[in-house]
Amino acid sequence: MTIPMALVDFIPVALFLAAMCLLQYDLYLKFPKWAFALFAGGGIMVFTAGFYKAVWKLLYAAGICDFEKLNQMFFPLQSTGFLLVGFATVALLVIRQGAKNTSVASVAAAPAVFSGTIIFVAVMVFGVGALCISLAVIAGRMKKLPAAVLFVAAFIFMLGMGYLSSKDFSSAVMNWVAQGVNIIGQEALLLGTWMLHKAGLREFRLHEK
Repeated sequence: MTIPMALVDFIPVALFLAAMCLLQYDLYLKFPKWAFALFAGGGIMVFTAGFYKAVWKLLYAAGICDFEKLNQMFFPLQSTGFLLVGFATVALLVIRQGAKNTSVASVAAAPAVFSGTIIFVAVMVFGVGALCISLAVIAGRMKKLPAAVLFVAAFIFMLGMGYLSSKDFSSAVMNWVAQGVNIIGQEALLLGTWMLHKAGLREFRLHEK
């Protein structure tokens, strides 16, 4: 682990934060209120997980300390965050803003923390898939095929990052490959989001009257 490698880890975190802020701005009036709360809260959790892990890497690389708890929080926090974001984005497509809805307490409740990572990986795949596919559907409705392709690419690269996370990260090469895959995935998400923003997502009617 080197300091330059640790600093690069902040790049995908910043890209994700930019995409989420833009989506919240454009979609705020379209979300059912409870779904927007899940979307915003989940996005904060994902960002915090990535930020904590980047800080842990930087502290470790700089020889300051090995604050392992920051790393241990990554999977539980990020997977739960993506679950909420993905669920909220699906709700955006199927429920009109202001429509009556059933209780979402069971969905919003944080899952128990397990010592393994399989449950977190499964939940993260579901959440990331729901987010990216829902955004691709919105892009399709807006007739913005390049944006839809970018969202599908973002999903693929995020899955690739998940796969690489299970490999030997003691190797510098694997670390740089994983960083590159993660950055490309987040760039695709942000670029697709920006394209929808420029195309007028904030004013676009997702549901017909």
